[in-house]
Amino acid sequence: MRYQSNRPVDWIEETVKRYGDKMLRTALAVVGNKADAEDIVQNVFVKLFEKQPEFESSGHESAWLIRVTVNLCKNHLRSYWWKKTVPLLETYPARTDEQENIMQTVLALPSKYRIVIHLFYYEGYSTKEIAEITEQKESTVRQLLTRARRKLKDFLEGENIE
Repeated sequence: MRYQSNRPVDWIEETVKRYGDKMLRTALAVVGNKADAEDIVQNVFVKLFEKQPEFESSGHESAWLIRVTVNLCKNHLRSYWWKKTVPLLETYPARTDEQENIMQTVLALPSKYRIVIHLFYYEGYSTKEIAEITEQKESTVRQLLTRARRKLKDFLEGENIE
């Protein structure tokens, strides 16, 4: 017997419209490649469709989607295939040259820093929410943000990121 969901027929389409861009920006910030980010977001929606979890609120739904996105990005970056590839240079949407420079600098950071920088500054999550999403301690998130800011500052002042 086939499982019948009590959700409206177009719930997945509404969810894609509501959270798709946010998830794509997050995945792009972590993996640094638009094609891989799109694949990851697609896989998140497949997981959502397969599991069809019940959410307490839209905030809970958003947090679940971002958490799954970040986890799939981490899995992708740990994969053997990814370690053997050379990233393509892409252009990223920015209104000014300064924004483009900052975006390129953020993307040059190691992924552990890109994740927290993106979630904090671009998506507006608090350190507590980021800790829940990334399944880390809040103090760890604050420490990663501090180190990431320091690396960004050093890089923008002309030093190299290690």
